[in-house]
Amino acid sequence: MTKESEVAAELEQLARLIAYHSARYHTEDAPEISDADYDALVKRNNELEAAFPDLVRADSPSKLVGAAPASHLSKVTHSKPMLSLDNAFDDQDVEDFVGRIRRFLNLADDAPVALTAETKIDGLSCSLRYEKGRLVMAATRGDGTVGEDVTANVRTIADIPLQLGVAPVQAGATIPDVFEIRGEVYMSKADFAALNAAQQKLDGKLFANPRNAAAGSLRQKDANVTASRPLRFFAHGWGEASALPADTQYGVMSAIAAWGLPVDSRLERTETVEGALAHYAAIEAERSDLPFDIDGVVYKVDRLDWQARLGFVAKAPRWAIAHKFPAEQAQTTLLAIDIQVGRTGKLTPVGRLQPVTVGGVVVSNVTLHNRDEIGRLGVRPGDRVLVQRAGDVIPQIVENLTRGEDRPAFTFPDHCPECDSEAVAEDGEVDVRCTGGLICPAQRVERLRHFVSRAAMDIEGLGEKSIREFFDLGWLRSPADIFRLAEHREELLSREGWKEKSVDNLLAAIEAKRDADPVRLLFGLGIRHVGAVTAKDLLKAFGSVAQIAQVARDADALQQLTAIDGIGPVVAEALIEFFHEPHNCDVWDDLLKVTDPQPYVSNVRASSVSGMTIVFTGSLETMSRDEAKAQAEALGAKTAGSVSAKTDLVVAGPGAGSKLKKAQELGVRVIDEAEWAAIVAG
Repeated sequence: MTKESEVAAELEQLARLIAYHSARYHTEDAPEISDADYDALVKRNNELEAAFPDLVRADSPSKLVGAAPASHLSKVTHSKPMLSLDNAFDDQDVEDFVGRIRRFLNLADDAPVALTAETKIDGLSCSLRYEKGRLVMAATRGDGTVGEDVTANVRTIADIPLQLGVAPVQAGATIPDVFEIRGEVYMSKADFAALNAAQQKLDGKLFANPRNAAAGSLRQKDANVTASRPLRFFAHGWGEASALPADTQYGVMSAIAAWGLPVDSRLERTETVEGALAHYAAIEAERSDLPFDIDGVVYKVDRLDWQARLGFVAKAPRWAIAHKFPAEQAQTTLLAIDIQVGRTGKLTPVGRLQPVTVGGVVVSNVTLHNRDEIGRLGVRPGDRVLVQRAGDVIPQIVENLTRGEDRPAFTFPDHCPECDSEAVAEDGEVDVRCTGGLICPAQRVERLRHFVSRAAMDIEGLGEKSIREFFDLGWLRSPADIFRLAEHREELLSREGWKEKSVDNLLAAIEAKRDADPVRLLFGLGIRHVGAVTAKDLLKAFGSVAQIAQVARDADALQQLTAIDGIGPVVAEALIEFFHEPHNCDVWDDLLKVTDPQPYVSNVRASSVSGMTIVFTGSLETMSRDEAKAQAEALGAKTAGSVSAKTDLVVAGPGAGSKLKKAQELGVRVIDEAEWAAIVAG
């Protein structure tokens, strides 16, 4: 295997991992890895893309923001994209950030660059649209381009005024006709603890951390549920604005505060990098005493005219950066290592700890990831360990402090603890998996949970507790059984906690999913490596889930599947393996008896660029890069991040450099933004 093919394979794996964990964080509000681990995946992806620009994928994680919005809420297209921020992890990164600004603006090396510095609260991004001072729309970030309409829910948050105040910031200042205020919906630490205590009494869902609690509460279909949750809001910026009340970041934020929106009381303006770093140090020192979770400090160029000149790169502004806090650490004792079995059969070791407080939160469990991680750390029950909370999500062990003590090594099981089937690691993989498939009770329950989850079939009212209850009763063994639950209506009514209204609501929610969305159904099957994006790619190519199943069973399945853009051999082999297992085929055939998956419908329209590969380069002046990509896809074209012999068209804006030069060398057609606009209009 060549170096380039090895890198391509790693980029494919990174794209899958990042997409999966992004969905777990943004869509399902159930992250599995820490912010630091997620950042490390993104950093590795970006390093490889920088070294091998010709291998940049059209769906590269470096081009994506957030995750696709959930299905049960209406969609909102942002008038201006809600992008993310690049990260700084040490003082040098911040100094480099300011250095890049000076070079871009052609300033002297010692020229002052005024910055604002504010706490980076760990919440859910939300945009509030005010027209003539009245709140008319609220939306989550979603994938940066399309978010979820949460207007009714936001109206219940006391921090958010329905009508902006009129206190002027400057003489003659008025509230603009249109002004989108952007910020974070969050939950305080105390309110989070009280909510989880109440949920536990009701045997309800417990949230992993305040951020997840806030996200889950804001995304409720019923605004009354949101109203019952103690949500708060902090403003940190703006989107579309018909006019601005000031010409600096600090000035506009002061105006937003005067209009009645909460703004970080620690927001500060500084003329120097040293001042910014001093502010960071002060915030870090009081971090654990703050009433809410934060994970860093955000710096922004204060002058708005400089922000406009600096513009954006990829999915983030050049004029802002998030300076992340290091993980918080503490020592404790590892009491036991338990093995959990997930929906794909993966055996995940979980460390049980002597409870210890890390950054103000009591930690009693940590993920040990896999067999290799246990070997790397050399951990055994009884060891003294150093634990950290990275990004306020999932704690992890970073060091075994008693590795040299004489104690038996932990033996990782070679059989599944749930069904006793053999557990093996495939060639080239670190994860050990149960080979029992759907005969394994753990995998059945986990696959059923995945099938009904928000990102998959999104069957409201059928949560983990209910699935476990129905499974133990023998009512659920496969996804098809979900659509037969109506047969157990009378039995269900006789069970504790089930009333006629809740039973009928559940059965109605199930019935509404019989005409299944094909992307969600295919993703819901839980086939390894087939995420929501991959499911859509497959359906674009084959039109229906039935046709995909047929292709996977064909003799030349590998050739047919890998011919699809974005589908590599790993995904293809997983799909083939799934549909060649007799028990999986039985599950699939049974599911088709009780559902009617709809054909995939594409919104793509025929155009003069259909089927082409297009590269956008330079500074686009009338649209964002994400808008340009969306336009190209709607016209049936594909976008790429680099120019190659496979490129059909390059759209070059001002400042186009190496990509334009390469296009000219290869004889690729080059047009400007106005010509592209004419193609879109046509």
